[in-house]
Amino acid sequence: MLQNKVELNGINVIAESERGGSVRSLFWPWMAGNVSLLALSYGSFFLGFGISFWQATFAAIIGTVASFLLVGVSSLAGKRGNAPTMTLSRAAFGVKGNIVPGILSYLIFVGWETVLVSLATLATQTVLSRVGHFDHNVSRLIGFSFAAGLTIFGGVLGFQVIMKLQRFLTVATLILTAGYILLTLHKVNWSAVHAIKTGNLQGFIGALIFGVTGIGLGWVNSAADYSRYLPRKTSSAKVIGWTVFGASTVPIILVIYGSALAGSSKTLSDAIASDPIGALTAALPTWYLIPFAIVAVTGLISGAILDLYSSGITLVSIGLPVKRHVAAGIDGVIMTLGTIYFVWIADSFFAPFQGFLITLGVPIAVWSAIFVADVIMRKRDYIEADLFNPAGRYGAWNFKSLILVIVGTIIGWGFVTNTFASWLFWQGYFLGVIGGKNGAWAYSNIGVVIALVIGFFGHILLSKKSIKAQEN
Repeated sequence: MLQNKVELNGINVIAESERGGSVRSLFWPWMAGNVSLLALSYGSFFLGFGISFWQATFAAIIGTVASFLLVGVSSLAGKRGNAPTMTLSRAAFGVKGNIVPGILSYLIFVGWETVLVSLATLATQTVLSRVGHFDHNVSRLIGFSFAAGLTIFGGVLGFQVIMKLQRFLTVATLILTAGYILLTLHKVNWSAVHAIKTGNLQGFIGALIFGVTGIGLGWVNSAADYSRYLPRKTSSAKVIGWTVFGASTVPIILVIYGSALAGSSKTLSDAIASDPIGALTAALPTWYLIPFAIVAVTGLISGAILDLYSSGITLVSIGLPVKRHVAAGIDGVIMTLGTIYFVWIADSFFAPFQGFLITLGVPIAVWSAIFVADVIMRKRDYIEADLFNPAGRYGAWNFKSLILVIVGTIIGWGFVTNTFASWLFWQGYFLGVIGGKNGAWAYSNIGVVIALVIGFFGHILLSKKSIKAQEN
């Protein structure tokens, strides 16, 4: 019975007979994957850049919408090629050369699913410790078992199960999240919030970039995974619209409200750094802690399921000779080990999280920009057979795109820095030209924007003629 529910499609092109459904179906996975209460904690992280509440609000809106516009454009490749993102990326990098962005994407997927399950585990510990005075390790094990188990279940079974599961998780999470806001609204001290001083331009840009890398950019490499079942005649504008609308609405609201909460209490803001979800329980009455645990854990699991599903597809796309569901199971084991490190070994959550986002965010930014530029420049549908044939029109290796990733990453890393993670001391080696590692631009992580610009315009400059020749 279970075997009949397992999705058998992997990196292949979806057959014409399986393409159907409404473009509105994109709303549910993108809403579910981004309805997490983690966005409330992002409000505190935004203020940590030394900016005001209103600056944090604009950074949340601009950063979230801009990053999901990239996801929306990338989703067009799915409906035009009816294959996963990391299969369609072969058109830009070559059938064999695509292993490079494939590995980067795999790392970002595994990293995110590990982070989300870790947060669900820590949140469960905090709630159970307050409600029933459970031992910390016992409560962590309970949360870990539930979060990891449901994530692996959804990720292994695949698309149809995910679409049904995410609809349920989205509705439940939205209702309980609204309850959290209503119960904590009186904790917002608007006088204290408005008294936060306006930060400089560099701090605002730093928060905006953190929003781009932490909210939307990591989804670009899975965008086509959920639009590939749509008919090719589906409206491109609606694909982008429903993706951006579904993914952006709730994170923007939660980041803004989280900024108001964190700006009202320094104690809460400091606690979020070590336990981003569990710290939010301090503002709740005891009777709502269990519903809070449900909304926190389900919201995080929704995102983790999407990441595990796409990481399994990506693992197959880079050459692992197994079925998609087997690859997802392997990723589940890796995720489990990573969660054990985050929860039971690491001293702080935010330090490795910030280091992970920025370090991988730079090369992912280059790849994302290249892929988006490639989708925009192509006027015709992909040639399915050539996506799997190194001797086909897309070739085996596109060294222009690969060199662009290397150059963009080297330059991008030179303009980012992160004091929270000592193992990243080597970054920021180009910051001397704009004031140094202690200058005004030191913590803006402007290197991510530079990487996006290099990838996008570099690909247009270097590959426009070859793409035109491929389509003739």
